[in-house]
Amino acid sequence: MAWLLVIVAGLLETGFAVCLKLSHGFTRLWPTISFAVFALSSFGLLTLALKRLDVGPAYAVWTGIGAAGTAIYGMIFLGDVVSTLKLVSISFVIVGVIGLQLSGSAH
Repeated sequence: MAWLLVIVAGLLETGFAVCLKLSHGFTRLWPTISFAVFALSSFGLLTLALKRLDVGPAYAVWTGIGAAGTAIYGMIFLGDVVSTLKLVSISFVIVGVIGLQLSGSAH
């Protein structure tokens, strides 16, 4: 159950990063409110998960989902440049997070 919280928190991290961009420096109301809701929810779920998980692997999964998810969302929906290097790098982030998780202690 704790890992499910980390995964959902990572997806919410993607949401807050995208809303941060869409807020245009906190000048747009709804993206700013959405940023705050996503950020507080993400940090809250991560905090709950850390009661049962080691911080290193949990944080790596959280940031990995957030980083990869934000990059992918940006390429699909925000017109960010798509390149082979960017796609390979995202793959490395995902593989690194999986490797760290597999090498961590079982909880």
